[in-house]
Amino acid sequence: MDRCRIILLLLFLFFIHPDSSAQQTRTSQQKKAVMELSQSLKEGKSDEELAGNYEKLAREWIADKEYSKAEENFVKAKNIFIKLKKEEEVARIERELAKLQEMQNNIKKAISTYQSAGKISKDKNRQAINESDAQRLMNQSNAKMQSELINQKIELLEEASDAKEEIQDAYVQMAQVNLSMKQPEKAISNYEEALKKADKPEDEIKITREMAQVYASNQQMEKAIELDKSLVEKIQKTDNLPLEIEQLQNLSSAYFKNSDEKQGLQLLQEAYALAIAHTHTLEAQKSMELLVKYYLKHKREKDALDIYSDFTGRLETLIQSDSSLVDSKIVQINEERIAQLEKERMLKDELIRKKNSYNNILIAVIGLILVLLFFIIRAWLSIRVKNKKIALQSLRREMNPHFIFNSLNSVNQFIAQNNEWEANKYLSSYSKLMRAMMENSNKDFIPLSVELEQIKEYLQLENMRFSDKFAYSLEVDENLDINAVAIPNWLIQPQLENAVWHGLRYKDEKGHLWLKIKKKENSLWITIEDNGVGIRQSEQWKTPRQKEHQSRGLTNTFERIELLNKLYGMKIKLNIKEKDGEETGVTVDIQMPYLSVQSI
Repeated sequence: MDRCRIILLLLFLFFIHPDSSAQQTRTSQQKKAVMELSQSLKEGKSDEELAGNYEKLAREWIADKEYSKAEENFVKAKNIFIKLKKEEEVARIERELAKLQEMQNNIKKAISTYQSAGKISKDKNRQAINESDAQRLMNQSNAKMQSELINQKIELLEEASDAKEEIQDAYVQMAQVNLSMKQPEKAISNYEEALKKADKPEDEIKITREMAQVYASNQQMEKAIELDKSLVEKIQKTDNLPLEIEQLQNLSSAYFKNSDEKQGLQLLQEAYALAIAHTHTLEAQKSMELLVKYYLKHKREKDALDIYSDFTGRLETLIQSDSSLVDSKIVQINEERIAQLEKERMLKDELIRKKNSYNNILIAVIGLILVLLFFIIRAWLSIRVKNKKIALQSLRREMNPHFIFNSLNSVNQFIAQNNEWEANKYLSSYSKLMRAMMENSNKDFIPLSVELEQIKEYLQLENMRFSDKFAYSLEVDENLDINAVAIPNWLIQPQLENAVWHGLRYKDEKGHLWLKIKKKENSLWITIEDNGVGIRQSEQWKTPRQKEHQSRGLTNTFERIELLNKLYGMKIKLNIKEKDGEETGVTVDIQMPYLSVQSI
């Protein structure tokens, strides 16, 4: 009957036995890392902070030997750094992934990842380190080559400022190669070098354990026990009870191997009591299993059933009081929460991406519309300018027919009077003037010197026709360079024509016409003055046809000035004023900006 109960007990223990990863009690640091990541996702922290949280959690999963979860979190951190275009960070995480793959004995993938890390990094030293690790894995069957490559890597790591932990790992790798070459003394030596580089208590513990295993494998049990005992003391200082219990179990195993069963059993009982006292369920279960195994091996079935009964009797209380199980549940809940928050963040990022895409398209369309609008407006303005220039030329040429008509009448008059000499002289001057006018007909501005030549020719022609009616004089400021200054083409002539035809020719006695051109500051002042009959008297004597022509002539002049002002921003002003008092006549003042010939 007792044997049946023992068999049932063993079956029960087999089915409730957790896997190796579950045996590792999750630490408060792991719970903290999971909660920090969850909080960062909830608060929408920056991508860089989020990558740091993923990396921190990955390292906690490595400590718990949850390598697949660690890899998953490293990949998430790497993807964020890829998004941020931080190549060195991507290379660093890629190297961490390669180490993880090597831990899981996924050698082919680890080689590829080491090579990828080397290619991504811009640091020549880091490139060489990653390539060295890739070559080391490629030469797993060649221990000598591995040893050379690890030494080469250590030299490269010594040159880096932040590679102390990696140097420690490299010495551990070298020790493992030594073991494969049946060189335990060299392995111990390399483990000792690794210990010198170890800053974290957990790293010291791990390395010391491996050293103890080497001694145990080589039947140096005294040294193995000595190291295991020192580990218990180290772990007690870290205040990590699950690890202390586990090390007591390891030390117990060492005593059993050394045939000291009394000490081994005592340590197992101590480990069980410590786990029960501090309500560590999984550690208590593991200690109970080892005690049952020992009792059964030594035919102590009653002791096996007693320890099992003690454990099952305390089980409910243990579970209720075990904070590690609560932490495990918190971690599990936060993992589920993280998964949901990640989906929400991905959805939010996708919405932002779509919104940005829409905004970019909208901006591009608006930009295209603005560009088209710009070209349309520019074309419209260009057409307007061209139309104004055409209108300006049209207005300028509109003045010529009247002058041509009057000039031909004068020639006809000379011929009728049989005054051949005067007719030839007039035609000569007229042809010279017409040639100058034709040459400049397509120009809005000409040098003042050219305009003055045209004016002189014109006044000479009019004086030949009305020699008994007026004399004229031209006064140009001595400080004015007539070749350097430009004025609107044929702008002065209409005012001179008005003075002759509507003022001086009606005068009984001989009159006078003055043209004065001066420079005042940055302006050009042109004054046309006559002592003819004046505007009022001239209006009374005009025929309806003459009144119509004069009205159109003045309108034409003002239209030209308006167009010049709009096209070139000239700000030309024209003022016509009849003289007051006894003196008769008209004064025309034209003011315009000083315009250089080089600027036209």
